[in-house]
Amino acid sequence: MKPVALIVGLGNPGEQYEKTRHNAGFWFVDAVACHQGVVLRWESRFGGWLARFTHRNRAVRLFKPGQFMNRSGAPVAAVCRYFRLEPEQMLVAHDDLDFDPGVVRLKVDGGHGGHNGLRSVMEHLGSKRFLRLRIGIGRPARGSVIDHVLGRPSVEDVQAIDGAIARAVACLPVLLEEGVEKAMNLLHGEASQNVARHA
Repeated sequence: MKPVALIVGLGNPGEQYEKTRHNAGFWFVDAVACHQGVVLRWESRFGGWLARFTHRNRAVRLFKPGQFMNRSGAPVAAVCRYFRLEPEQMLVAHDDLDFDPGVVRLKVDGGHGGHNGLRSVMEHLGSKRFLRLRIGIGRPARGSVIDHVLGRPSVEDVQAIDGAIARAVACLPVLLEEGVEKAMNLLHGEASQNVARHA
């Protein structure tokens, strides 16, 4: 994989969605922006919020699409075209039903697993070969998945998700400098989580 030059967070725009589980990808990008001391600003040519920081003399961009989740691929593709970035240079952060709150995993390649944001990104890029940061939100014990992902997590779950995001932010320099394998070993081994899963 090539060095990461673009970090995308998936979510839904609008105040009513800001604190819902489906916006975990937005939360991660916001956390990175805060850590780097940069501000995401609306860019109409891309249809989303963009920021830039420099790591070891290399530009890294942060992006949050301004379209709803199932249409987020078009803004992402616009950014990639403008900056001449390949899918392999991108990390996409998103919520993941398959992991409990507090679990965060890096993954290379793979399908969309029913995630509409990932599906849209793949369709517009014509590729699935990009890094993903999978932020666990858990599955609902009962009720619909849609209500779950578009609902607000409990205080305890918010704390767990925030902790997972903080660990991922702390691991980002390793990803940028030493690559995905080293970052996986570090991130997946933290906080008594299970052994890294590369599938």
